[in-house]
Amino acid sequence: MQSSSIDGAFRGDDTSAGTSVGERRSNALIGVTRSNHANLVKAFVTLCATAATAFTEPAHPSMNPTNIFAPVSTPAQSIFDLSIFVLAVTAAIFIVVFSLLAYAIVKFKKRKTNDGREPTQVYGSTQLELAWTVIPILIVVVLFLAAARVIASIQNAGQPSNAIQVTVVGHQFWWEYRYPSLKVVTANELHIPVSDLAHPTPTFLTLLSADTDHSFWVPRLAGKTDLIPNHPNSMWMDPHETGLYLGQCAQYCGTQHAKMLLRVYVQTRDEFDRWIQEQSRPAHVSDTVSEGQKIFEQTACINCHAVGGTAANGRFGPDLTHLMSRDTIASGAAPNTPVNLRRWIQDPSLIKPGSKMPAMGLTDPELNAVTSYLETLR
Repeated sequence: MQSSSIDGAFRGDDTSAGTSVGERRSNALIGVTRSNHANLVKAFVTLCATAATAFTEPAHPSMNPTNIFAPVSTPAQSIFDLSIFVLAVTAAIFIVVFSLLAYAIVKFKKRKTNDGREPTQVYGSTQLELAWTVIPILIVVVLFLAAARVIASIQNAGQPSNAIQVTVVGHQFWWEYRYPSLKVVTANELHIPVSDLAHPTPTFLTLLSADTDHSFWVPRLAGKTDLIPNHPNSMWMDPHETGLYLGQCAQYCGTQHAKMLLRVYVQTRDEFDRWIQEQSRPAHVSDTVSEGQKIFEQTACINCHAVGGTAANGRFGPDLTHLMSRDTIASGAAPNTPVNLRRWIQDPSLIKPGSKMPAMGLTDPELNAVTSYLETLR
């Protein structure tokens, strides 16, 4: 529609005011350009308003469990506050620079009365050179000090006597969780108690790696911390709300890096104590699945997996003592259902290609028996 209006503006049948066709075409194009610039400015203002609304609105209860803008733990809140400060500073810089550019474009645009001479040069202006040198240095120093303060406050936090201690071991491609003082070992699904103001109970994690580099990241609870072979790291979290919080290995660690998922269950203290008590019990074994247990213990399964109270004592794969108490298998890659469990045992590559777990080549009767046995491990 714009091109047709332009054509109409410079057709030869319009000879009013003695203007030439070229002048009318130029005026029409200028009008369209100004209209486009106005639309761009409106779009930019709308985008800024939307972003500001997103930052100021409170988090919705049903928000995505990986939303970085809804922290529920002190370390995550500190990182969020720092990010808002940095964004505010950079937004102010953008507004100043954009405004100066817009002013220069409008103020010093080429006019008909321009004689073609160059404007006054400002080479060697001490005031300008100091301004564009000192101001950026001050901005960088302020951002550095703000970031250093947050890093120091998180890393140097003291451990109270009631803190929960968890050792996290990253494997290709799953997570192992050990509660040393509570004598509990589990996999892929971390359970920790809520830390309210009345009874603050932070959880301190010691991060280890069994093979290559990994990175532990649950956005709503804490920042990223790497797991490096032969170099223990640590982090902590004190979630103020119960619920399920999801995370991800944030360091490329191999074929199935993208499916090395994290699930953190924040529970009330009573629920957490009950979970610890259940996890401390030996595996529940039924006589009706003895054939499946026999097959499990006679195959290479026991070389990698442990089942409390049985001959299985492997440490290369997840502890299966309470396998069916978990919501997922394969480090969150699939729901923990009998169908998925059977597929996982039959051929792990069907669910997680590149997994370190091999297919055991079991016959259908053997596969059914082993699946039935594992379903009793609660």
